[in-house]
Amino acid sequence: MFLIVGLGNPGAEYAGTRHNVGFAAADAIASAFGFGAFRSKFDGLIAEGKIGNEKVYLLKPQTYMNLSGNSVVKAASFYKILPDHIVVIHDDMDLPAGRLKAKLGGGAGGHNGLKSIDAAVTSGYNRIRIGVGHPEGRGAEVVNYVLGGFSKADRESVESVIELVLDTLPVLLEKGMAAYSNLIGMKTSR
Repeated sequence: MFLIVGLGNPGAEYAGTRHNVGFAAADAIASAFGFGAFRSKFDGLIAEGKIGNEKVYLLKPQTYMNLSGNSVVKAASFYKILPDHIVVIHDDMDLPAGRLKAKLGGGAGGHNGLKSIDAAVTSGYNRIRIGVGHPEGRGAEVVNYVLGGFSKADRESVESVIELVLDTLPVLLEKGMAAYSNLIGMKTSR
């Protein structure tokens, strides 16, 4: 059993922003794998379904990014899901738009949603990092950047990466992070 968490901010004004890439990925997973409807629970929206042979709970915290850990810890505690069976999908400004990386554990890298989850659960969960690029120039306003929309080219790149997540996610759930990281490394190095 796994808990997959797509990070983002609730509200129509944040839909389609860089910071909401995790929500977009969660919606794509729910659609691609035929999950049930999202319902309100654990200070979030949660849906359940199967990916391969694995039962999966899909969570979109509705607490705003900085408090995502509150929602994650409630769901993980209720379903008795250990950190190594939690997968968090989030935006990453340290990666160019359309790049994908994954790892088990690690630091928050300045991401407030990850900081909140680290404090509430632990840092020992799986992370799928979707690149959204970094603002150009010195002193650029990071908050405005992550809460802003994508250029057409960046949106297409990110949509392609989400498709790659859909294609490869069963490997993560069945074989673990090492196999998953190797697979996405091979698929993205071409």
